[in-house]
Amino acid sequence: MFKKQKIAVVGSGFGGLSAAIRLAALGHDVTIYEKLDQPGGRAYQYQINGFKFDGGPTVITAPHQYKELFDLVDKKMEDYLTLIPLDPFYRIFNGNGDVFNYWRDQDKTEAEIARFSPGDIKGYRIFLSKMNAIFQWFHPFTEKSFSTLYSFLRIFPFVFKTGTWRSMYSFAKKHVKDDFIRKVLSFHPLLIGGNPFDTPSIYGLIIRFEKEWGVHYCIGGTGAIVNALCQLFEDCGGKIKLNTEVSRFLIENKRVSGICLSNGSIEKTDSVICNGDLAFCYKNLVPKEYLPPQLEFWLNNIQYSNSLVVIYFGTKRRYPDSKLSHHNLILGHDYNQFMKDVFSRKKIPNELGLYLHMPSATDPSIAPAGCESFYVLSLVPNLDGKINWEEILPEYTDKVLTFLETNYLPDLKNNIIAQHTVSPIHFASTLNSFRGAAFSIKPTMVQSGYFRPQVKSKWFKDLYFVGAGVHPGAGVPAVMASGKIAAAEISKINQI
Repeated sequence: MFKKQKIAVVGSGFGGLSAAIRLAALGHDVTIYEKLDQPGGRAYQYQINGFKFDGGPTVITAPHQYKELFDLVDKKMEDYLTLIPLDPFYRIFNGNGDVFNYWRDQDKTEAEIARFSPGDIKGYRIFLSKMNAIFQWFHPFTEKSFSTLYSFLRIFPFVFKTGTWRSMYSFAKKHVKDDFIRKVLSFHPLLIGGNPFDTPSIYGLIIRFEKEWGVHYCIGGTGAIVNALCQLFEDCGGKIKLNTEVSRFLIENKRVSGICLSNGSIEKTDSVICNGDLAFCYKNLVPKEYLPPQLEFWLNNIQYSNSLVVIYFGTKRRYPDSKLSHHNLILGHDYNQFMKDVFSRKKIPNELGLYLHMPSATDPSIAPAGCESFYVLSLVPNLDGKINWEEILPEYTDKVLTFLETNYLPDLKNNIIAQHTVSPIHFASTLNSFRGAAFSIKPTMVQSGYFRPQVKSKWFKDLYFVGAGVHPGAGVPAVMASGKIAAAEISKINQI
């Protein structure tokens, strides 16, 4: 027999929306509480001078995850949003400005490899076959919790057999000789807050995710996906309250029994799903007297991901002759040194490591007529680095724009007519990311699977977390999967 629950979802990112839609579709009373004036969380969309800038995720894979939500209530996804495939997936530049087009098609990718290192084609084929095996073995575990250590240990014979305990870069190095090709085959951890030199190659399943389902773009930007999911949620009877901040959880006998809003009002609930940063929420929404000391110790001592400086800018001219594509990755000469500076030494590297998004190359509607829209993301240390971002941000921003102007976008600075910049401070203060870590908990072997926080809190009953900080991890597909897991966990206790 179905038991209807009253469920509060704190935050309206992809994880929260994924869980909220599933539970509302089942008939639960679900309300999303969002502190910002728009939904989306990290996928917040800025609108400046006629430009639309996606605040966070821009690489859209696994479209079946969205379709699954619409199918739950017999809706057609195409009536809500328009996804188009991108190919090449990425355009990758080395320190000399040489270009590698990363295609979905294997033959095209091998042709790219042949331009740099023909002898590495055989090694690439072996590498790709092993990534396929990783995907086949590990993908099923990305949509279920590791409730026991035994359930996690079951995967280790495969890990040792295939050598997937090695880092992504080491795994690539084992199969190909050209250093640039090694970088091309191992950069994917950067998309989830990991260092290619220490993120286990289990996460190489992302490569197969892309090959299996493609890399897509949504007309209107990622914000259009958020809006479509919000509309679907409301069509299912869900409620969204914007400009509504949750100040604390209500705790009764180690159970979260509701939430208190910043205006002082109380909402009693049967379950709470938190789409906020896990470390921040435990340390700030759980009253201090209820926070277990061992939990606080763990939160203070685990490894967190890098942070970002993101510059959103629009130009009054277009760049049709640019070397750039829709998704661009720009690497420096000393890749290893760069990663050490960002992840270990917690200092600003001398070189830049950039992801440049140029959505107007695909979708002119994202910018005013005759204009171009960009966002450039620069990897930097999280706030453990003790860097005074308020002081150095203008100079750092100018360094990035000057680099782009010199190498990719002529006369850029004279043509910018819209600009917005965020630093690690934004991730800490506006997005409530502990230590300004843009991707929450860093993906390492000892912070993955069972050793990563699970969706269902083990510290408080009726509290669930979704998002980058819990299993299966960061990245939109993983975050969407966490919402699916949360809905399934709540459904387990929903039968009487």
